[in-house]
Amino acid sequence: MTAVPRIAASSYLNSAPLVWAFSDGSQRDRCILEPDPAPSACARLLADKKVEGALIPSIEVQRIPGLSIARGVCVAARDRVRSVLLVSTVPLERIHTVALDTQSRTSVALVQILLGRFRGVRPRYSAAEPNLAEMLESADAALLIGDPAMTVDTAGADVYDLAELWWDATSLPFVFAVWGLRKNQFSESGPDFLSALTEGRAAIDQIADRYALSLGLDRASVVEYLTSNIHYELDGEGLAGLERFYRLAAEEGLITEPSPLSFWPDKG
Repeated sequence: MTAVPRIAASSYLNSAPLVWAFSDGSQRDRCILEPDPAPSACARLLADKKVEGALIPSIEVQRIPGLSIARGVCVAARDRVRSVLLVSTVPLERIHTVALDTQSRTSVALVQILLGRFRGVRPRYSAAEPNLAEMLESADAALLIGDPAMTVDTAGADVYDLAELWWDATSLPFVFAVWGLRKNQFSESGPDFLSALTEGRAAIDQIADRYALSLGLDRASVVEYLTSNIHYELDGEGLAGLERFYRLAAEEGLITEPSPLSFWPDKG
């Protein structure tokens, strides 16, 4: 068991309330926080055992062996999320090519399920850096996630919110990210992810000030995003949505047969 575990988390706005306690708050001495990796980079760090825990795309729980999930916390949406977008120059049913944000893994799987399983559209996919103009030069549509999706100019294009499409298809929340933890690497004296969320919520005003300035967004819009669009509790409905996602991902050949989820702490 690691005395002071290393954890990694994205610096995107949607992660900020989960990370605040470790970066700016009361739990800074309970872990070593890896600075600013993208969501996909967090998964690589955890898979390569360079960190003991990471806020990872939810699909990666089924791809990285031997993980537990921090009980009770996640990054999810019950309807419109605003920061996971499919931007298209053609109607949804006429999309033949999609450029995929390289920072994403869960949303890459989600868009394939939404288009293929629920709309009968099976385009060609290719990875791309998150630059909308360049993505749309070579593809009919582009998947953008996180802060780039929040700040991009989508004028003249059709914009589809993937959490909203998922809700319309399933009537379930969608879980985008969870704390993935290597088993037997955390103790009661280590990071407390549930209390970190409580502390992060209490710091919403400070978080909003910081990100409104850095992203050039209206502060009220940032607060609305953090308090209405994103949901941070991994509750029964969220788990049902996560399990539905895993089943569909397996049926689409995006993961193998899903493994049962393991949680830390063991009892909650």
